[in-house]
Amino acid sequence: MTDTAPTVRAGRTARVHDVDALRGFALLGIFAVNITFMASAFPSNLINDPAYGSWLDEAARFVVSVLFSMKFYLLFSFLFGYSFTLQMDAAQRAGAEFVPRMLRRILGLFLLGAGQIVLLYGGDVLTTYAVACLALLAMFRVRDRVALRVAGILYAVVLGLMILSVLMFDPTTLLPDHAEALANSLAQNQAMLGSFGDIVGQHLDGLSLLVLQALTMQGPTALAMFLLGMVAGRRQLLANLTGAEPILRRLQVIGFPIGLLGAVTFALLGGDGNGTAALISVATAPLLTAAYAATLLRAMHSTRFAWLRSALAPAGRIALTNYLLQALIGLVLFTSVGFSLAGKVSPPGLLVLTFVIFVGQLLASVWWTRTHRYGPAEWALRWLTNWERPRTSSR
Repeated sequence: MTDTAPTVRAGRTARVHDVDALRGFALLGIFAVNITFMASAFPSNLINDPAYGSWLDEAARFVVSVLFSMKFYLLFSFLFGYSFTLQMDAAQRAGAEFVPRMLRRILGLFLLGAGQIVLLYGGDVLTTYAVACLALLAMFRVRDRVALRVAGILYAVVLGLMILSVLMFDPTTLLPDHAEALANSLAQNQAMLGSFGDIVGQHLDGLSLLVLQALTMQGPTALAMFLLGMVAGRRQLLANLTGAEPILRRLQVIGFPIGLLGAVTFALLGGDGNGTAALISVATAPLLTAAYAATLLRAMHSTRFAWLRSALAPAGRIALTNYLLQALIGLVLFTSVGFSLAGKVSPPGLLVLTFVIFVGQLLASVWWTRTHRYGPAEWALRWLTNWERPRTSSR
């Protein structure tokens, strides 16, 4: 594979439906994790709700930890980087300057993320993406080899810092003890059931932790995935797949054994509350993520499972709207804004809710995209990006 500088692919105007489908799939995994934080304050305090300690509850937590935690935001980030190259192409086709357009898009993402943090859900990733995208924009002219090296260095630095943290710091001196974490969780659950001001206050109280996580892990790893996605987008690796590519099979053969072993170890060691577990997960999650993506791509290009693309792609096409809608649904379900279910839904119940809501989003996305080119959030972001009102009809 030769090293290339950034170029624009002439005539690349059609949507890449495999990218849309992968993005739709990523929405499911992200929601499966986020809903646990939307539904209760206990996960944010790195402890389990003692009201749900049955074997079935533990099994549901184990499934989420193994199959979903710390995996799908990597896929979403990779696809963000891939779509970054599509934005470059769109700017050139329109005869517009790419950098000003992208800066407006970054501003729009940041504003949407900030609004989500305050009003909907304190675990937003859009603000992190916006800041990381500034770094991506600064490097969009670098050659593929440089982009890949920087991605590798970023990931290595994150792993190195996590190793140092495990070796040098006693987590018991940095985290509240169990009794304090329990008291904090109960108080925060009560805030979710209070006034809207209490809910906003809880979101803002978690802002310092969100910033710390973004700076030390989520931001750098997202940027690394952005860069990998940008290189893949330049080479149009997802544009003309048949599903028979040998690399897809290799990703499965390598990714599933190592990725699942790391994911199971992460879950058995205690998940996010254990530094060694988190280190193992960060080190192995990219392999499991790649195996997931390869499996879905192979399935979508088979006769038997070709329907998966048709089911997932509309949701991925309006992924930003669906992502924000998930946060709104969580607000309505679990806080006093709506049904006040904070702390009242078991882990198995949350898994069932995840799939029910996601299926609803798939159906709604199919219905919406039949007559609309963009979701509401995509429409607003596109208006700001292009500095002109987009056409709404899909026809």
